[in-house]
Amino acid sequence: MELSNKRLLLIKQSSLGDVIHALPVAHALKRHHPDCVIGWVVDQGFAGLVERDQAVDRVYPVSIPATSDPDAEPGVYFRALKASCSTLAALRREFRAAPYDLILDLHASFRSGLFSRMNPGGLRIGFADARELNTWFQQQHLENPEARVHALEKNLLFAEFLECPAGPEDYHLCLRDEDRQQAAEFLRSHQGDKSGPALVYANPAARWQTKFWAVESWALLADQLIASGLQVVFGGSPKDQGYIREIVSRMVQTPMVAAGRLTLPGSAALLERAGVYVGLDSGPMHIAAMVQTPVVALFGPTHPERVRPYGVEHRIVQAPGLDCLCCRQRSCSHRSCMKGISVAQVQGAVRTLLEGGCYDHP
Repeated sequence: MELSNKRLLLIKQSSLGDVIHALPVAHALKRHHPDCVIGWVVDQGFAGLVERDQAVDRVYPVSIPATSDPDAEPGVYFRALKASCSTLAALRREFRAAPYDLILDLHASFRSGLFSRMNPGGLRIGFADARELNTWFQQQHLENPEARVHALEKNLLFAEFLECPAGPEDYHLCLRDEDRQQAAEFLRSHQGDKSGPALVYANPAARWQTKFWAVESWALLADQLIASGLQVVFGGSPKDQGYIREIVSRMVQTPMVAAGRLTLPGSAALLERAGVYVGLDSGPMHIAAMVQTPVVALFGPTHPERVRPYGVEHRIVQAPGLDCLCCRQRSCSHRSCMKGISVAQVQGAVRTLLEGGCYDHP
């Protein structure tokens, strides 16, 4: 399909890992057609990463309360409805002023379908197996004849439909000098002028409670890694600080804590400097993979084949001998899948990647 001088809109607002998995689509489109214009509708919290991307010309940040959040306060549905209406009106004004020729709905939800309809005209393209009545909004439906399982590979159906296949050069994350400087200053404030031993970036938090590993296990793992001569930094968002403080309070050694101290791009830059990522199946895991940092990923309720670290050396750690793995449940009375992961398993995976020489990062 001829895309020269065309305007393309990508809709992939969340979550963080899903946004990361959509980046190669934008990269492939822009690489094949440098003069096309690419816009992106994304959640406000992730807009900073997309705005840094050299393939994306315009970002449309949206902010709508998540009604599925178990910690949502009363009245969240009303606030979400109000925010949705104002967001739709704002997008309609934006798109009327500068309409798009193609709308690629990678999010595949009812809300993203509504977003796509705010653009006057244009060809709307979406997945044939989309949920939440999303197919009703689309004019062109993409089939998945090879039954691709991984989210990133499925997203690439859009690039292939538009005759812009992705290549190795399309798997990257764009960061600015200021992001890398922020990460460097954080490390310098803890290390002084010395670079120190290999850095392990630990991410103990996720959106689903069923993904969490025991606090005691995190504390013991971090203690053992530091005692063996490694550095450990706990990353996360500001809301993860209390949980991380609980882990640190049970430790003998002293780790670094970056949670809440860096911007999202700054955290990505810190991940870029790490020798290995160890943590849960969450957005930072996918950032680590995109910046080519080896990954040790603890999997329980989610399926590694669908959301494993992509395109990077990694080790998947799961509890042995369970029939309930990959149940995709957000609540569970026993959480056997995460309790069954031992500290020895995780530490062994970390050492295997580091001893393989994968930690020589700038």
